[in-house]
Amino acid sequence: MQNRTHTCGELRLADAGKKVRLSGWMENVREVGGSLAFVILRDFYGVTQLVIDTEDMMKQVRALNKESTISIVGTVRERESKNPNLPTGDIEVVPESLEVLGRCRYNELPFQINRSTDADETLRLKYRYLDLRNPEVKKNIVMRCNVVAELRKAMLEHNFLEITTPILTASSPEGARDYLVPARKHPGEFYALPQAPQQFKQLLMTSGFDRYFQIAPCFRDEDARGDRSPGEFYQLDMEMAFASQEDVFEIIEDVLPPIFAKYGTYNRASSAPFMRIPYLEAMETYGTDKPDLRIDLKAKDVTALMGNIGFGPFENAEIKAVPVTDMTATRKQIDKLCADVEVISGAKPYWFRLDEKGEIVGGIAKFLQDKKDEVISTLDLKPNTFVGLTAGKRSQAQKTMGALIKQLGILCPNHMDKEQYAFCWIVDFPMYEIGEESGELEFCHNPFSMPNGGLEILKKAQSGEVDPLSITAYQYDVVCNGIELSSGAVRNHDPEIMIEAFKLVRLGEDDVKAKFPAMYNAFCYGAPPHAGIAPGVDRMVMLLAGSETIREVIPFPMNKNAQDIMMGAPSRVEDRQLEELHIAIVKDEK
Repeated sequence: MQNRTHTCGELRLADAGKKVRLSGWMENVREVGGSLAFVILRDFYGVTQLVIDTEDMMKQVRALNKESTISIVGTVRERESKNPNLPTGDIEVVPESLEVLGRCRYNELPFQINRSTDADETLRLKYRYLDLRNPEVKKNIVMRCNVVAELRKAMLEHNFLEITTPILTASSPEGARDYLVPARKHPGEFYALPQAPQQFKQLLMTSGFDRYFQIAPCFRDEDARGDRSPGEFYQLDMEMAFASQEDVFEIIEDVLPPIFAKYGTYNRASSAPFMRIPYLEAMETYGTDKPDLRIDLKAKDVTALMGNIGFGPFENAEIKAVPVTDMTATRKQIDKLCADVEVISGAKPYWFRLDEKGEIVGGIAKFLQDKKDEVISTLDLKPNTFVGLTAGKRSQAQKTMGALIKQLGILCPNHMDKEQYAFCWIVDFPMYEIGEESGELEFCHNPFSMPNGGLEILKKAQSGEVDPLSITAYQYDVVCNGIELSSGAVRNHDPEIMIEAFKLVRLGEDDVKAKFPAMYNAFCYGAPPHAGIAPGVDRMVMLLAGSETIREVIPFPMNKNAQDIMMGAPSRVEDRQLEELHIAIVKDEK
């Protein structure tokens, strides 16, 4: 290390008397009198206090702005006033020389480095290189590096081969918008950045590779959320030949819990086997296919019980109820709870209480008096129990209930064992659904999934013997603390079954061959049964760090509008570049 003998987090009392060279950023200067000052020097590894006690050295320090990069040579000595909160708190260094390595030319910083997380997010993203100097921000990126290394090590130990797949590929219908790249040598044609290495990893299975993985970059032009970054993200992509759903579950249940227990904010993580919840059961019981199993609340269907009580919103609706024992919330807190749920779900929840005397009070209580005993019996209510209610079409009642249960878990710590990582599998997803925009039958998730019942069930759906909406697939999600980490599936590796599956969504054999030529042809040469999954690395690290947003665990994230405001992307390009790509910008007349 040319510019240092030690790091700023390394020196201890045993080093007293040594002459050392340290390099780092000048974090803070505190002057005490005319020729005495204390300087905090920071590098990647920690901080060390410097004591400036000569007039010449003071002149050098005063001429520098904070965050200038300096190198000093000095002697280590024991501190009189020790700082037990710092690893280097027993010592200080008295410099005899100081060299400026990189001068900070600004008197004012956009924000205080050690309080950058309090700054406006736009400012943090614009000056991300300064934000990352904050040790609290930096530690998330260090954790990310360690987690990726652990994932790679675990996959290699399970005999997976790390194989990289192409970034420039063909556009493919995979549920989100593609990022397109114009092909200079092929006017009017485009590459697409992969939404996932889905087809390539399946083609690797047909090529005779038995177990594949990579830490794969994926690109999707979709809107940001708290747990989803726009633009690009990374996933632990894996696929196994001659494998079943059980084989995939076994690998994930062996790989993830130790990493979560080692690096997580909480040191408890579900052990194998994870709870398995069929999709329809998850929606009925938790109101979501991403249940947070740290919350012990479950919903019940009370349509038959409350559908005819004379309360307008309950008429011709499905009604769900969630009892909450020993809830001590005030009326103000309940009103806020209902308002928050309405914002999240788009529908209003309702409520009542069974008080200490066994009387139904509050909320919609007046509509339930005639059915008091039946309500208490059906819901098995005990005194001092709050009951939350949702109503509407089934999907809306479930969605609102999911939001209500989540908010109740936050409000009622006695019903949420927060400090753990609770994993579960959601299984048996519907193969098909009615599209909200098209109003026609569409694939619900991955079109390459194997249907439960195989070719036979698809033919029965074609003939009308079976409702296509009743067909489930070997599709599964792994969920942790209410966050979907990944979707996966047993793949449909049989061309005949694939064609039948696509027929139900009005795509014939020629369409399948045109849209998926490589995969279809490869399967025609004899493909093994195979299955896979791809847990999101960004979401994983977000959970481990206990972060509220995924942007906190990405080194250089985009903002919510998919803009890199630090680099100025996206940006306009020169006309000559467009001409080379055979592209013209057409103004929108609207």
